[in-house]
Amino acid sequence: MKLKVMDVEFGYASTPILRGVNLELAKSEVLSIVGPNGAGKSTLIRCINRILNPQKGCIHLDGSDIFQMTRMQIARQLGYIPQSDHQSFPATVFDVVLMGRRPHIGWRSGRCDKEKVLDVLQMLNIEQLAMRDVNEISGGQRQKVLIARALAQEPDVLLLDEPTSNLDIRHQLEVMDAIRTLVAEKNISAIMAIHDLNLGSRYSDRMIMLKKGVIAAAGRPFSVLTEDNIKQVYGVDAAVKEEDGLPYVVPKSPIKHNGGKQSW
Repeated sequence: MKLKVMDVEFGYASTPILRGVNLELAKSEVLSIVGPNGAGKSTLIRCINRILNPQKGCIHLDGSDIFQMTRMQIARQLGYIPQSDHQSFPATVFDVVLMGRRPHIGWRSGRCDKEKVLDVLQMLNIEQLAMRDVNEISGGQRQKVLIARALAQEPDVLLLDEPTSNLDIRHQLEVMDAIRTLVAEKNISAIMAIHDLNLGSRYSDRMIMLKKGVIAAAGRPFSVLTEDNIKQVYGVDAAVKEEDGLPYVVPKSPIKHNGGKQSW
């Protein structure tokens, strides 16, 4: 499975969000999308998943135009994991994950589908939660449930929108470890929008840095996470050190403008 985004542009009325975005995703690769608030990270993920329709450009999955595909066809190939799921109706973890089988079975599930759900729950070490109400589990556990639901779709590509938002450091590492392991074991790929530059560096094969909807830098973590790029894109002075063979960003201070006043 190869995903290709070509010259994608998106905006609301007179406000451009994405401008001429190009990227390619190879099989068994994790690609992180980083950038400041409002850079277009989540918008790009939603365009790839066709939640939003770009005004220009095209997106291909294995050479097929995604805009010529049905929602069910897309759901069989792309597993989407949002920042959070505001579900409030009572449902067990098992039933929530079973919903991921809908692109393959419609509304009727069989024994095979239930076995696939159990396999996914065991893979993420949350099988003990199967009969728990999804509204009564922790944030980290809930995020794993959303990943499990996407995996139940048996997608070729995972699309993750801030998978570690609102999680403590332990759950951040558990979720990111799970994503990296799943990409390797299932031979799939992943694109994730992520705020934490150091998590992105640690768990990604490549990174894309957005600034105001334009790709400011792209490549391996060391080529993207440079002091100059961070200064230009985030408006922050930072030191970039090496830790375990990867770049590690240590923020220092926001760059000052306008006669010494901080620019927010």
